Amino acid sequence: MHIEPDCIACIFNQALRVTKALELSPEESKKLLDEAACMLPDFSLSLTPPQNATPMYEQFAQILETEDIYGAKKREAIEKARALLPYCRQMIEASDDPLITAAKIAVAGNVIDLASEYAFDLEEEIAGVLDTPFAIDHLEMLRDDIARAKTIVYLADNAGENVFDTLYIETIKQAFPQSAIYYFVRSRPIINDISYRDITPDDPIHRVATVIDSGVTTPGIVPEAMHPDARALFERADTIISKGMGNYECLSDYKERSLYYLLKVKCQVVARSLHLTPGDLVCKNALK
Repeated sequence: MHIEPDCIACIFNQALRVTKALELSPEESKKLLDEAACMLPDFSLSLTPPQNATPMYEQFAQILETEDIYGAKKREAIEKARALLPYCRQMIEASDDPLITAAKIAVAGNVIDLASEYAFDLEEEIAGVLDTPFAIDHLEMLRDDIARAKTIVYLADNAGENVFDTLYIETIKQAFPQSAIYYFVRSRPIINDISYRDITPDDPIHRVATVIDSGVTTPGIVPEAMHPDARALFERADTIISKGMGNYECLSDYKERSLYYLLKVKCQVVARSLHLTPGDLVCKNALK
């Protein structure tokens, strides 16, 4: 999905959100906004929004002298998500269809996004997800493919929603223990995406999946930028689960039967691409 004019304005607004989230001084804020404004003319219409946004965030990290500008925010998001785990587990255990319920909770967790133009309440999303119909619902098709899959690649998105991803993967492994699951994360910090360094040695994800440093440094998976071993895993996977808008924006032209998008629509451009409206929930096969 190539960048559109709306995306250019959105990325500049993301710069403003950085200044507010980090509570920067007026002088520091202006420096970041000036830098963002200078970079807009270099945006390429042949690249995706995440690819265009990446140099801006890398420059911000240099200006602020920190590689992980949202490090504290990411840790807060992870802790908030963990606090909801007992409630989420109860929902899954009480469900007639644990796999579908766990998938819905994982999608609801996709509201954690510091780059989004819309704000959503995580607790409300989790509480209401079982009663919310999916605007595109290929969950049963995904279940059937998971049941047959020997190898599953799960493309992570933002810090915090990785907690709900783990819960979904646990549920997959309970139902289909034969599946080898690989959890692809960003190679280094970018916005509030979950990166390799954010996954601690004692993280529960290690019990149910192999964590893979994808080699990708953009806030969305670009297959051409993957480490060779990660790219090989990605290409031979029986099923690929792609979480979030950034991954959708980068992979929407990747027409593979094995690929599924799990996301909440959080901008007008993605909404138009999917013929939906902001706020809609999506489980979509790439060929449907």
